[in-house]
Amino acid sequence: MAEDKKQVEQITSMSEDFAQWYTDIVSKAELMDYSSVKGCMIFKPAGYAIWENIQKNLDAMFKEVGVENVYMPMFIPESLLEKEKDHVEGFAPEVAWVTHGGLEPLEERLCVRPTSETLFCDMYANIVHSYRDLPKVFNQWCSVVRWEKTTRPFLRSREFLWQEGHTAHATAEEAQERTEQMLNLYADFCEKYLAIPVIKGRKTDKEKFAGAEATYTIEALMHDGKALQSGTSHNFGDGFARAFNIQYTDKENKLQYVHQTSWGMSTRLIGAIIMVHGDDSGLKLPPRIAPVQVMIVPIMQNKEGVLDKAGEVLDGLKAAGIRVKLDSTDKRPGFKFAEQEMRGIPLRIEIGPKDIEAGTCVVVRRDTHEKLTLQLEGLASGIGELLDDIHDNMLETARAHRDSHTYDAVDYEEFKKTIDEKPGFVRAMWCGDRACEDRIKEETGATSRCMPFEQVKLSDRCVCCGKPAKSMVYWGRAY
Repeated sequence: MAEDKKQVEQITSMSEDFAQWYTDIVSKAELMDYSSVKGCMIFKPAGYAIWENIQKNLDAMFKEVGVENVYMPMFIPESLLEKEKDHVEGFAPEVAWVTHGGLEPLEERLCVRPTSETLFCDMYANIVHSYRDLPKVFNQWCSVVRWEKTTRPFLRSREFLWQEGHTAHATAEEAQERTEQMLNLYADFCEKYLAIPVIKGRKTDKEKFAGAEATYTIEALMHDGKALQSGTSHNFGDGFARAFNIQYTDKENKLQYVHQTSWGMSTRLIGAIIMVHGDDSGLKLPPRIAPVQVMIVPIMQNKEGVLDKAGEVLDGLKAAGIRVKLDSTDKRPGFKFAEQEMRGIPLRIEIGPKDIEAGTCVVVRRDTHEKLTLQLEGLASGIGELLDDIHDNMLETARAHRDSHTYDAVDYEEFKKTIDEKPGFVRAMWCGDRACEDRIKEETGATSRCMPFEQVKLSDRCVCCGKPAKSMVYWGRAY
């Protein structure tokens, strides 16, 4: 039994050291490994399978709202990048440059894409001519490179996987509608598939994307009380269009500039899943993106008929569309149980001679550790219902945690005390002055996470300077 628990004991308690707990989970669950390229990570099968399920379901949601996939080059000529001044200044510190092709120096440096606005703009300038060509609603799944100084698995690495949507519209109204539509889609995805509740709102001008007119975000709260920006949607207005001369002829035969948007989610969502749902036993995966939803563990598998019956259960669940595996290795059942928990598999089925004789099996939930006895007849239906219930419970548990770790502050002393002593979101009023935002970050380490769409008037005064307030803001320390 001690041997069976050994791998769980190697996971640092989250209350003892949350950062080390996170690293232990990533390592023990074999989600990723470090590479010989500093700051870059290797996705192991268990980690990449999660991303595949995220990609599959998110891409299906994209297609339902008219998004088409494309793929752009990974290199951007320096001259193209510099066409939009604010954009290039925002990314300059993180850009990686290619200066040689083979042994020959390049005539012009090539940027390894940190994001692809300029490439899409260059394409739109060539393919958009008339109002009949609009809208263009494109997305690409790719990797990007940003030369981060400090990295952490999934949350921040020099190369990471993501999707980036880029659209062009005839009017400002259409662009704003698409910006909000994609933000709402992201929020729905997080709840429906990841069981993660989020706060939706607009970023302050200080925190908005370089070159954007407005940036909107979904913010999630991790178990340690830190915020994680989990998806963003940007309205570019016609700024990029003017820089790249993207014009079309309208119905009155007049030249107009297009209005653009951009939106993205990345593999940091895997980090969010770990930090929102995990516990001291390991990973806890939401059923709808879990690569393996059910693990069958035969008990006394050397007994006649046990493996055969376990195989029948496996085939029946597979036929019902459930992602299931059978662990028929010679490891002890206790070790298999601990391993299944550590890897976050939502349900475990235990089946042995006595179960087979009774026509039942034991089912154990990863979220609550509850043990249930189910009839083998009609098992697939019962398992499907349990998986849905696990998702709902994980979402409500995460929402309850977020809500119980969201605090209000109406004066600066209360604000600072709350930030220091109560990890989580702090809601407070803000005058809109950049100086107050900078002061709060400098003195508390908290940043403005978003100005939520659902505004609540907590007071008439800015929490920092006492001047008349303009917005209620969610503040917090963040990853």
